[in-house]
Amino acid sequence: MSLRGPPEDRSPAELLAFGVVALDKPPGPSSHQVSGWIRDAVADALEDADAATTVEKAAHAGTLDPKVTGCLPVMLGTATRLAPVFLEGKKEYVTVLECHAPVPADAEAVIAEFEGEIYQKPPRKSAVARRLRTREIHALELLETDDRQALVRIRCESGTYVRKLCHDLGLALGTGAHMGDLRRTATEPFDDRELHSAYDLVDALAFWLEDDDPGPLYDAVEPAERILADLPAVTIAESAAREVANGAPVYAPGVLEADPADCDDLVACFTPNDAAVCLGRLVGDPDADSGTVVDLERVLV
Repeated sequence: MSLRGPPEDRSPAELLAFGVVALDKPPGPSSHQVSGWIRDAVADALEDADAATTVEKAAHAGTLDPKVTGCLPVMLGTATRLAPVFLEGKKEYVTVLECHAPVPADAEAVIAEFEGEIYQKPPRKSAVARRLRTREIHALELLETDDRQALVRIRCESGTYVRKLCHDLGLALGTGAHMGDLRRTATEPFDDRELHSAYDLVDALAFWLEDDDPGPLYDAVEPAERILADLPAVTIAESAAREVANGAPVYAPGVLEADPADCDDLVACFTPNDAAVCLGRLVGDPDADSGTVVDLERVLV
């Protein structure tokens, strides 16, 4: 069994088999439709290139409603196993709050009161049980107002229902309100300064296949290790990585280096050449001489 090489040295086919596209989702199609189009385009390109690998799966991080635009990371191939990472990260949105009366003068102060932990019950049309739960609002910023409209930036915990938040803001403002246009500007670790359209990816695949120019492809698709940028990292020996590939946890003797992390934190394990090996939970002391350090959740090799 061979382990993955360094992320920066991968061929186009290797990149596509374990890569991520920071997609700028357009209005209209569902998130599922978009990721399906990306999967099919990549699979067709690999077939045309007579590559030794193929991509049968693609997965998106955090569903956006058809009308909503913005940051939708799409994971390719084995990178789909990294979907749980996005449940740990923050999201950022910009929305138009459509008030049912002129925006009051104290709107900024009222909106700021919603920062911190809030209670939410998912709407009737949702994929989760309608139980009251808490979500963290990290920041709320009133960007500008115009008569009955307020432009608001929201930085929040994954799983926050922005439509419900807008309704609750309207009640607090005393005007009533609903969500207007919505754009997701960030899904950690990606934001809207680095997004690519589906057309960008299709064009990049064509440059690779027809012009033997993989440059645009390397711009549009990143190694899947980018998804793990904000997680605590544990570097393990290649011998330990081979054991992980066969289902063994990470034992203390195989740990070479570890970022500070709390017990039960989600961590990412890498070989010394920065290639991802697995996701797991920290259960032991990385500086110990023996015992299990990381219990496996997702094996990536």
